[in-house]
Amino acid sequence: MSKERARRRAEREAERARAIRANEERQARRARRRALLARLTPRPVRFYRQGGLIARRHRAQNIVVALGFLFVQAIVWLMWGSLPLSLAVLVFSLLLVPVVVTLAFDRRI
Repeated sequence: MSKERARRRAEREAERARAIRANEERQARRARRRALLARLTPRPVRFYRQGGLIARRHRAQNIVVALGFLFVQAIVWLMWGSLPLSLAVLVFSLLLVPVVVTLAFDRRI
């Protein structure tokens, strides 16, 4: 009877060892798959606003430039209303904005 119990216990332990090994292999495969997926998935780019004095000043300057650009476009559209003239002023304004920023605010875009 004792030999029979020892044999059954050995079988149970062998089965338990096989189950543990299979579980570890599954977990290892799952971890490798997650690692591969993490490497292949692009991470979202997060933009954080800077809050210093220079950042606030640049933000205000950018707003002034944008409002000036929109003001010029609105004036040309309302006063003349010509599509070719409006497009010409749009292109000219787009070329002139970096010059105005550099000269007026002493910085480069």
